[in-house]
Amino acid sequence: MAYRKDKLAEQIRRLVSEVMISEIKDPRIGFASITKVEISKDFSVARIGISVLGNSKEKRKTIEGLQSASGFVQHKVSKAMAIKHMPRLHFELDSSVADAIEMVGFINTLPGVASDAPDDDEE
Repeated sequence: MAYRKDKLAEQIRRLVSEVMISEIKDPRIGFASITKVEISKDFSVARIGISVLGNSKEKRKTIEGLQSASGFVQHKVSKAMAIKHMPRLHFELDSSVADAIEMVGFINTLPGVASDAPDDDEE
């Protein structure tokens, strides 16, 4: 069962990405990428994690734009997948990428951590 869920999640991720790139023309949607797709146990909801490049206002507008276009995106994805029951798409902000960048920046400021590690080839 997990294999089916993973396969469906990957297919949804790929198709939603294609629709976001080629068919959504909403000016509120900025530079966004899909970080994850989680499908509920009963396959009724697909939660799509979106990472947005920009400040908090741009992030909020992008999520609002994607939520308003979710019906259109769901229609396009379900048409391409041709499955009997399409999970309802729900877009949510995923801050894991921003958190990781912040953590790396914090680690690099610690004393004793060299940001430019010497290469083994330089001898």
